[in-house]
Amino acid sequence: MKTDVAAIVGPTASGKTALSIALAKKLNGEIISADSMQIYKGMDIASAKPSESEKEGIEHHLMDFLSPFESYSVANFVEDAKQKIFEVAKRGHFPIIVGGTGLYVNSLLDNVTFSKSKKDEAYRKELEILAEKDGSQRLYNMLLKIDEPYAKTLHPNNTGRVIRALELYKTDKITMTEQLRESRKIPSPFNDVRIGIAFKDRQKLYDRINLRVDKMMSMGLLQEAEKFLSENPSPTALQAIGIKEMSPYIKGLRSLDCCIESLKQATRNYAKRQITWFKKDEKIKWLYADEMSFSEMTETAFKYIRES
Repeated sequence: MKTDVAAIVGPTASGKTALSIALAKKLNGEIISADSMQIYKGMDIASAKPSESEKEGIEHHLMDFLSPFESYSVANFVEDAKQKIFEVAKRGHFPIIVGGTGLYVNSLLDNVTFSKSKKDEAYRKELEILAEKDGSQRLYNMLLKIDEPYAKTLHPNNTGRVIRALELYKTDKITMTEQLRESRKIPSPFNDVRIGIAFKDRQKLYDRINLRVDKMMSMGLLQEAEKFLSENPSPTALQAIGIKEMSPYIKGLRSLDCCIESLKQATRNYAKRQITWFKKDEKIKWLYADEMSFSEMTETAFKYIRES
């Protein structure tokens, strides 16, 4: 029998955490994070990790467990998340996947399997040097030439995944698009219901994002970024929204107001990319947060889960 699981997805600042906790209370559930930045230690404010009080006693998994110097791939996430789902279900609790990293969520629920080919460390290093010398766009353009469909699912600055796709093509002579197509042939072990939070009026989401950034600053985001960058000068820090935008101020290159505005813009842009990704998933049942009260959203989501 397949294991029942729910996924709460949507753009940043849409209210996924609050909805998932409300549902976990109704379903005797536990939450498994699907956020590619909340996995890292020392990035609490920037990644919007829920505090202990915000968790309201609900167990959370795959959050705040990894050093920024450790690599962690989507394949690692799928393996770890599957294990957590089965553990939660075995305890008689309901597993709820929550997060905005679409590649994590879809790879897990669609049972994507990953290439077992060995890494070409020499080629990877060559690409990393090339990116450092000529910029991430150079590698992205290389990927566009060999695998345009997959490239268009990535941001040009997502150097790690661009490099992995180029490496796969060199070692296995197949594109990531082909590999992903082949990987979906094994049926999923999950009976899942996917619930997305969206806004009919996009500006209302952007207003929430702007308010969240202001709140993050008042909570000490700048101090967290200073500490994080001094202790963890790793590639992860350079990618993390909230850390990288504070870096120019910390280095004395830009005013704090300019960096805060850059953070708001970067977060809005990230939300747009998340919306584009999730809108392609026809399995998602959408709740519009600007047209429903929180209690209506909770009851509707609960109904979807119970009927699945």
